[in-house]
Amino acid sequence: MKLNEIQDLIKFVSKSGVSEVELETKEIKIVIRTPKTAAQVLMQAPVAQVLPTQVAPVAAVAPAAVATTPPAPVADDAKYITIKSPMIGTFYRSAGPDKPTFINIGDEIIPGKTVCIIEAMKLFNEIESDVKGKIVKVLVNDASPVEYDQPLFLVDPS
Repeated sequence: MKLNEIQDLIKFVSKSGVSEVELETKEIKIVIRTPKTAAQVLMQAPVAQVLPTQVAPVAAVAPAAVATTPPAPVADDAKYITIKSPMIGTFYRSAGPDKPTFINIGDEIIPGKTVCIIEAMKLFNEIESDVKGKIVKVLVNDASPVEYDQPLFLVDPS
């Protein structure tokens, strides 16, 4: 695999919204991970010795970007239950643009109640609550991409 092909693959993965891609051939193994802050690339090849210098600049950028993000408030959200995304896809709060939202802040939910839809590969999956409580916060904007296990809602169980 040529260097420009690897660079094109990295650009494609970063634009696609996929969190991790792994490619392995006889000569090379490439793992590309894209957290929210910066792309991290790990390459291993028995033949090419220049790869560590290519990885070093990316690794040097990622910690700096992480250090500038403010810490999340932990004490305030500790008493709430988090409803997380069970899949990668696009988050929707309603069944359509002209339809009402499934839930709003302040709504009471019970297990089995639909809280949102996540579109994955042109399939619309209704996400149901598995907890009982009151919606305190919606953590994702409508029509936004979401990752697996990403927090979607905060629920007050009391």
